[in-house]
This record gives sequence, structure tokens and C-alpha cells, in this order.
Amino acid sequence: MAADLTQNRPGRAIALKLCAVFLFMVMAAIIKGVSDAVPPGQAVFFRSLFAIPVIALWLAQRGQLRQGLIPSNLMGHVWRGVFGTSAMALTFAGLGLLPLPEVTAIGYATPLFAVLFAAAFLGERIRLIRLSAVALGLFGVLIVIAPRLSVGGDDLSRAATLGAILVLIAAILRALVQIHVRRLVQTDHTAAIVFYFSVTATVLALISAPLGWIIDHPAFVWVWPAQSVVYWLITAGLIGGVAQIMVTSSYRFGAASMLAPFDYASMIFAGVIGYVAFGEVPTGPIILGASLVIAGGVLIIWREHQLGVDRSKSKPNQSPPGTP
Repeated sequence: MAADLTQNRPGRAIALKLCAVFLFMVMAAIIKGVSDAVPPGQAVFFRSLFAIPVIALWLAQRGQLRQGLIPSNLMGHVWRGVFGTSAMALTFAGLGLLPLPEVTAIGYATPLFAVLFAAAFLGERIRLIRLSAVALGLFGVLIVIAPRLSVGGDDLSRAATLGAILVLIAAILRALVQIHVRRLVQTDHTAAIVFYFSVTATVLALISAPLGWIIDHPAFVWVWPAQSVVYWLITAGLIGGVAQIMVTSSYRFGAASMLAPFDYASMIFAGVIGYVAFGEVPTGPIILGASLVIAGGVLIIWREHQLGVDRSKSKPNQSPPGTP
């Protein structure tokens, strides 16, 4: 039988989550480092393709390869791939235009938009606390991107403005992914969701190659990268696969509500890696805005935890998920 039972080991869960967050930041730094050499679609292709064998080996080791290869809702995976791949490509494009800490801070808007989309598409009720948290977080995002929204300026300023817009759209798309995955887990195994995202992302990224024949723009034209760049892209894919496994495994040992705040450790990692690798120093608006976004996100996490406790108290005889 597959080792799919959860265990209450918070120390291991937190360690896995922090390692995953760190690896995702390393992967982002690699993509940023090669952004001048390859277009975003090509970077997505390498990142997704070389994550597949890592994930497949992990699923085989856990005895879940069959569940991962046989989806119940194939079109659901396709749409999850469309949203997720688009978000990844836009983020990769933004990494080439903005400092790593700024991209990270804007990305924190994802759970805020997810709350709004849950109300719009899933019929969830948003009460005052969560609505206030969303407003606080979105105000923080506005502080981060406000310096980039000036009209006019030189080419560098316009590029930064475009980068901020792209990363914000990516955050919105990732929020849609979260809503879609909430529905997808009702029909498909987690193994299939993890595996087929890498597959669909690889295929969709490959489809972007012919756009270069139609649209003569560096953002679409695939190139034959230098050997060192290829090695970095392969490394990014392998790291992304390992990080995905770690973040998935962390939820076997700890509750999602406990682990969610550790996502914000990415700002620390982004600040350190950005400074060491690219000489980037977070500005005042980035620090202030990120702090407000994190505060809003933590408030949402706390409220979700409270609602979960209330639901469990109201259903004392209900068996926890996964029990007979």
C-alpha cells in the first residue's frame, strides 16, 4: 500500500517547507540569471521537462505512479496547466525585468486574490475579518508597484512597469489555479495533479516556440543557448522538481494552516539571494508593502484556521479525511 498516511511531525513538516521555499527561490534566481539568454517560454519548457523524471521517480518510490499517470479529469488538468503555465511564464518574464525581492513581494498577492475568487466561483462567504485582510494586503501590493506605475520615463522604467504588471497578472492566475485545484482534488489523486502539471506545462511551453516564427520579438523567439545556459536551465528544472516534492511531502507531516505562514520566508531568501547574486537591495516601498501583504496573508491564514476549528466543533462525530 502506498505510504500516503499523514503523521503529526511538525518539525519535519516545517523543515521540508522551508527547504522547498528556499529551493524555489534558488530556481527563480537561476531563471533570472539566464533571462537575457532565453525567452520565458523556453525557460518554462526546461523547468517543466526536467522536473518530470524527478517527480516520476518520487511517485514510483511511493507506489503512486499509477495514480499519477491515470487522471480522472483530463481536461481539468489541461486547464490547470493553462493557468499555471501562463503564470509561470509571466513570472519568469518579470524576473528578467524586476529585482527578485520585488517579484516575490508582488507574488504574495496570490492568496488575497484566491479569497476573492473563492467567493466568486465557489460561493464561499467573506466576512469582515477576511475582507479587511484582503484590503490590507492589496494596499501593500499597491505600495510595492506604485513606483513602477509612473507615466513616461526611459526604457528601463517602462520595462520595470511592464514587469510589475506581468507579475501581478501572474499572481491573479495562480489564485485561479488554487481555486481550480480545490475542485480538481475532488476527482483526482494528488500524484496526478503534481505529475500532469509538469507534463502540460512542458507541452504548452513547447507550443510557444512557433510563435517566434510569427511574432518577431525576443519574448517569443526561441534561441540555441550556450552550453552553460543549458546546464543552468536543466538545474532549474531539477531543483523545481525536488522543491515540488518537498512542499507536497511537508503536508504529510503538518497541517496546511500551520505551514502556510512559512511561505513568507521566501522574502528573506529572496533578499539574501538577490543581494548576493545580483547586488539587489530591497527598497523602502518593497519592505513596507511586503510587510502589509504578509500581515494580510497571515490574518487570512489565522481566520481560515479559526473557521476550520469551528467546523470541526460543529461536527464532532465526523471522521477526519483519510480515515475509514
